[in-house]
Amino acid sequence: MSADQALTRLPAATLGAMIARGDVSSEEVTRACLDKIAEADPVIHAFLYVDAERALATARGIDDRRRAGEQLGPLAGVPVAVKDVFNYMGAPTTAASKILEGWHPPYNAAVTQRLIDAGLVVLGKTNLDEFAMGSSTENSAYGPTRNPWDTSCVPGGSGGGSAAALAAFEAPLAIGSDTGGSIRQPAALTGTVGIKPTYGSVSRYGLIALASSLDQPGPCARTVLDAALLYRVIAGHDPRDSTSIDADLPDVVTAARAGDVSGMRIGVVRELGGEGYDPGVEQRFDEAVQRLAGAGAEIIEVSCPHFPLALGAYYLIMPSEASSNLARFDAMRYGLRVGDDGTNSAEQVMRATRGAGFGAEVKRRILLGTYALSAGYYDAYYGSAQKARTLIIRDFDAAFAQVDVLVSPTTPSTAFKLGERTEDLMALYKADLCTIPSSMAGNASGSFPAGLAPADGLPVGLQVMAPPLRDDLVYRVGSALESLLGAQWPKEDR
Repeated sequence: MSADQALTRLPAATLGAMIARGDVSSEEVTRACLDKIAEADPVIHAFLYVDAERALATARGIDDRRRAGEQLGPLAGVPVAVKDVFNYMGAPTTAASKILEGWHPPYNAAVTQRLIDAGLVVLGKTNLDEFAMGSSTENSAYGPTRNPWDTSCVPGGSGGGSAAALAAFEAPLAIGSDTGGSIRQPAALTGTVGIKPTYGSVSRYGLIALASSLDQPGPCARTVLDAALLYRVIAGHDPRDSTSIDADLPDVVTAARAGDVSGMRIGVVRELGGEGYDPGVEQRFDEAVQRLAGAGAEIIEVSCPHFPLALGAYYLIMPSEASSNLARFDAMRYGLRVGDDGTNSAEQVMRATRGAGFGAEVKRRILLGTYALSAGYYDAYYGSAQKARTLIIRDFDAAFAQVDVLVSPTTPSTAFKLGERTEDLMALYKADLCTIPSSMAGNASGSFPAGLAPADGLPVGLQVMAPPLRDDLVYRVGSALESLLGAQWPKEDR
């Protein structure tokens, strides 16, 4: 392995420290990542756009500031990949949709700007399911992303590009967005770390919206500490986001470094397991729970009886909000414009543009959401789904009165084959079965590697769920599990 290849495998915290000491330059690290992208991405397709020249210029600027004696943050000079739903001036932001092909935003998303301000080097924009609608990253208008563990398999979705970039060692850090599991589910299927922060703790300003009451930006990494350091960069109050929390946020970095679960009460959710879960997933999950028990945690089985309602409620609330949010793509203001020949009406142009610009899954969800919100059906569908959401939140409240955190498998199965669930939409939607309850409640949750399934040798994820604004507990358990797995976690060349 060359020295440059070795750099791409190092944790972000290590790279940041090396850059700060002058052991290696940010430009060298950035070039190593760009070389790895050039080598691996023709197969993996984690990136939709690689911003090589600007990334190198940014890296050189960080190196100059270091040499001038400027004190910078712990991740300054470290490369990061950004999911292509976050506005980034000077780069196309497409949400993996033809309707935004080639569109360049006039401002940065809050998350993107905080990365820039902290001195991170943005490598480019990663692939996703179109408008973040999907669980496999097969719905991208620009082709699917492949799982670096097995390129015949999906990396999960919707943020499969960010997770695959990490697993393929193309980037040490990545940014994702989680609506129903789009950070956590790809993390589980690629053997990486993905955190959905407490709703409102990371600004949604400049994030192309899918479902506004569910969307939440968050960190993706290969280690728990790296995810914590990245969260500290992007989190915090933003007055431009009306849902942003104006409160002190927990110290997740200290929690990630501690990794001590002694005395913690960890609840295993009875409803998130059993029939429909791969035996290998349940085996690794059970083993991980036993490791945590061996480290001093008290394991308690907890019932959350309304969690089975989450999937159905989510697939009414999310499409309803999506149908409203995506109404802005009307061919009048920005993006694709089809059929404007001087004779067609605005309505005809809009219809032609949306027909050509939106993919099948986006159209399906817009139709479902519009129907659920229509007169005569609102109370029966959207209103009832919101009542189910309240019951799920109450389940969490009751559970957290008994335990500190809840755990479950992150996904019912390991990564499935590309095309395997294309026609079986229910099987595809059920990939988010475990992650949706936490999204509905808005609390903190994360996925951490729990080993490889015996049958196929693919990664299994363990999900940790904590009360709102107790994100530190998620990192604390994740760090403990990471330490307990230790050398048992494989690091093959992918």
